[in-house]
Amino acid sequence: MSEPIAWIEEGAGPPVVFLHGVGGTHTAWGPQLRGLRDRFRCIAWDMPGYGDSALVEPLTFEAIADRLIGLLDRLDIDRADLVGLSYGGMHALHTALRHPRRVNRMVLADTSPKFGINGTTPEEWIAARMDLLDRGLTPSDAAEGIIDGITASPLAGQIRDEIIGAFGRIPVDGFRASVHCLPTHDVLDRLGEITHPTRIIVGELDEETPAAYARMLADGIPGSDLHIIDGAGHLTPSEAPDRFNDLVAEFLTTPSVPQT
Repeated sequence: MSEPIAWIEEGAGPPVVFLHGVGGTHTAWGPQLRGLRDRFRCIAWDMPGYGDSALVEPLTFEAIADRLIGLLDRLDIDRADLVGLSYGGMHALHTALRHPRRVNRMVLADTSPKFGINGTTPEEWIAARMDLLDRGLTPSDAAEGIIDGITASPLAGQIRDEIIGAFGRIPVDGFRASVHCLPTHDVLDRLGEITHPTRIIVGELDEETPAAYARMLADGIPGSDLHIIDGAGHLTPSEAPDRFNDLVAEFLTTPSVPQT
């Protein structure tokens, strides 16, 4: 690969790539790597511009998908399962549409088929997040307030430390690029093209990408299924890790019809 990409991996078995959200890096997937490494080759990356991965300019969903496929090439993986949270779920969707042969199955957690379903404009969304940077702050400075604002109950212990640590690994330039990229997300009219087995997970109390968005994904992706995790907010992998891991493992080990 021409540009550096960073990842960690644990375990052995079928490859599963974990794609973090806009406020994450690979460290956000600690509960999944610990909980699933006995059954899968768990790979968690730093998306372009995050952690130790080089930024792609301009940062687009297409460029992110291409970089993800570059990682699979580097790891000599022909086809992988993808597990994406929020922004990472969007990455999974774009990758499945752009490189369908390289994706096996998908788990889409707390994400949406299109930006702005609730009427939020790109300008409003970008301005709210640029205000953080314009005030001289970093993603790390705002981590605890953001995390507590999107979870149903405050995270604690090791999981909280890992999520806060993930924010601390986000360079300002990478965060800025993602803030401008995310509002361009729109695959709503292309969901019917997705033939990959897909499981959709959402927290019952997720106010960022609520259950209504998950239902739009489930209605649009043929043969997909939807699971709502009671009492969880926007970070289901961290808020309900045991339930989340069970849903992922059960789905990824269920025999499916091979793609052509």
